[in-house]
Formats: sequence, structure tokens, C-alpha cells
Amino acid sequence: MTQMPSTRQCLRLDDVWKAYGRRQVLSGADLCVRAGTLVAVVGENGAGKSTLLRIAVGQVAADRGGVERVGPFGYCPQVAVLNDTLTVRQHLRLFQVAYGLHDLRRAHELMHFFGFEDCENARVASLSGGTRQKLNLTLALMHDPQLLVLDEPYQGFDWDTHRRFWELASILRAAGRSVLVVTHLVHEQEQFDAVRHLHRGRFLQEASST
Repeated sequence: MTQMPSTRQCLRLDDVWKAYGRRQVLSGADLCVRAGTLVAVVGENGAGKSTLLRIAVGQVAADRGGVERVGPFGYCPQVAVLNDTLTVRQHLRLFQVAYGLHDLRRAHELMHFFGFEDCENARVASLSGGTRQKLNLTLALMHDPQLLVLDEPYQGFDWDTHRRFWELASILRAAGRSVLVVTHLVHEQEQFDAVRHLHRGRFLQEASST
């Protein structure tokens, strides 16, 4: 049975415009991510995906238009922002303080789920690329956000991370959480509730599996 999407919204962009100098990057982009849905934003290089994402997570202000975020979100940038000199546990502690969490219970659950709990005392410099991405996902999810935003995730996923990510995505959706994937190439399109195509700063069409 196909799950019906919620009417509650966790992210909405209305008529968003953004230019850098004379270069118009976004030209009236609209995006709605509802609670309990998996949404992909796809488009070729230069379509405006990175700018749209940075506006969505609050890193950049739109020139015009509205942005509404409801509840906390987790953000996985294309290049993981990790410190090679720190251990995995030190990263967890830093984000625990940043998120204001009482303990690391959820982080440890995620580490067990992704299968790298034995790396807690390892320095990040010693981790494989796949394990670094698992840590990146754990840091983004350890505060149980309403929305997980992923920027070009497939470039960093090894097969194990890829498989476990989709398993976790199903769990998150069932719990009313949402996932937004921004990429130039969508994999496993049938996994998404909606695929939005960004072209020259505008969304052209939407394909929905619901």
C-alpha cells in the first residue's frame, strides 16, 4: 500500500529569486517538502541546485521570496565538515553541545545502525571514505531532526552506506520525518515520493509516486 503524504510542511520555498551580480541563479523557484516524504531535487550543473540548498538551510538569504522551515533539520554537505585531528567521539561531543542534547544515546544508536560503533575512539584521519560519510550522517541525525537535507550524497556513499541509508530513510518516513536529496543524478527514483527538476533556476515538472 502506498503511503499517503502528510499535509504538514517542514520546508517551503515560495517564489525564491537569487542573483550573484548580473547572473540570475534562481528565478521564482517553489518547493514544498511535507512531513513523512522523500523528495529529490535534480538538475544539471549550473541549474541552481547549490544555491537553492544553501537558501533552504539558511546559509544564504534569498533576494526575493519566502522560506519557511518548521522544526529542526539536519544537513549533510557534499564535502563532510570533519576535523581529521579529532576522534569520532570528540565530534559527537561537539555536536551534543551544539544541539543541546542530554546524552549521546541517539548517536550511539545510529553508529550501531551504520556499523561503525567500534570506531568511536579513532581519529577521523584514519577513517575510510565510507565511514566518514557514516559519521557525517550520524552528526546530522543525532538530534532527531524533522528534515534531513543531503547534498550530492551518492558521491560519498559506499555500497554499505547506500543500502543502510535507504533502510533508514524508510524508518524516518514512517516516523513522519522527511528527507530532501539534492543531486545532478537521481538514483533509485522509485524510492522518492516526488522528484523535482530544476532547470535554469526554475522547477520544470514534478513526478510523484504517491
